[in-house]
Amino acid sequence: MEPSARRFRHVRLEEEAVSPVRQWLDTLSQMAMFMLAAIFVFTFIFRVITVTGTSMLPNYHEGDRLVISMLSKDYQMGDVVVAVNVLDEPIIKRVIATEGQTVWIDYDSGIVYVDDQPVDETAFGLENGITRTLYASLEATELPATVPEGCVFVLGDNRSVSEDSRYVDVGMIDTRNVLGKAVLFVYPFSKFGWIGG
Repeated sequence: MEPSARRFRHVRLEEEAVSPVRQWLDTLSQMAMFMLAAIFVFTFIFRVITVTGTSMLPNYHEGDRLVISMLSKDYQMGDVVVAVNVLDEPIIKRVIATEGQTVWIDYDSGIVYVDDQPVDETAFGLENGITRTLYASLEATELPATVPEGCVFVLGDNRSVSEDSRYVDVGMIDTRNVLGKAVLFVYPFSKFGWIGG
C-alpha cells in the first residue's frame, strides 16, 4: 500500500473512532437546547397550575390541573384567570367585566349586570340568579362601580364561598397582577381539552 493511501486510511479510522463521541455530544447538545426551550416556554409563555379550594365549583375542582397562557392580556368576559398579589395565595376567578364597564349586582334576584345588561351565566356552565349572598364579615365593594383602566372585575363560580371583586380585599384586579388565562384542562384526563371563555 502506498504511503498516501496508508495516511488516508489512518485519518478515516480516527474519524470513525471519534464519530460515536460526536454523536453523543450532538445528542446531549440537542437535549440541552430542548430543555432550555421547555424552561423558557413554561416560565414565560405557559404554566401548569393546580386548582385549590372550592370557589370555582362546579366547573373547577380541588386538584384540577390547568395550563394558563401568559401571552394575552386582552381579557374578556368569561375568561378564567389566575391572579397573584391580591390575597395571600394566588386566586382563580372568572372575568365578569373589563375596563370601562359598569357592574351592578341585584342581590334580591341574584342577577349580575354589566352596562345595565344582565349577564347570561349559563354561558359559563352556571345558573342565572346565583349571586345572592355576601359575607357579613367582609367589607363589600360599593356597586354599581365602573372598572378602572387596566383592571378587571372577577367573580368565583361558587358565589356562596368565593372571595372576589365583590369585596374590598380583592376589588378591581390590576391586569398586571393577572398571571394568565386558563386555556387547557390537563387533569383529570376525563376533562382534557381546550377551555372556552
